[in-house]
Amino acid sequence: MKLNIEIPDWLYDICSDRVFLDDEEKMKFVIDIAKRNIKEGGGPFGAAIFSKKGELVSCGANLVLQNNMSVLHAEIIAIMLADKKLNTFSLSSLGDFELFSSSEPCAMCLGACLWSGVKRVVFGASKEIAKSVGFDEGPVFEQSWDYLKKKGIEIKGGVLSTDAEAILYEYRQSNGIIYNG
Repeated sequence: MKLNIEIPDWLYDICSDRVFLDDEEKMKFVIDIAKRNIKEGGGPFGAAIFSKKGELVSCGANLVLQNNMSVLHAEIIAIMLADKKLNTFSLSSLGDFELFSSSEPCAMCLGACLWSGVKRVVFGASKEIAKSVGFDEGPVFEQSWDYLKKKGIEIKGGVLSTDAEAILYEYRQSNGIIYNG
């Protein structure tokens, strides 16, 4: 058996070699991915991996609906594509990388952050907002974040949160499918 994951062409097109100057610019980029993904029939989440110098490594969009696979969250796609591009199974072996996500990572994606080797996780909307829209983020506790911090992963939340939250509300208003609620 072979497992195929369809990555949309538009995601490759916007994920060209670029350098981003600050957290706000990076977050705006992943929010734009989430917006585009809704227009393309996907879930309201975007993510990207950047080098410490701000170089874009990979992009991720939530592809759960397009591929009928529950684990294809934006963070997972970004991590998988970074690993593939850099030919590694742990980003930590190649330097310091950071994951930006339009929304606070769910329980599964938090685990993926740990195993991916990223050194920094930055998100926009909080899990409370995602939950208010209908998404179940799973068992994410303060201890979950503390564990990542103890492993040397820096955490920063609430970056452009109003813009990131607007995407989730837009999705709800458009009667987008809540696929894990």
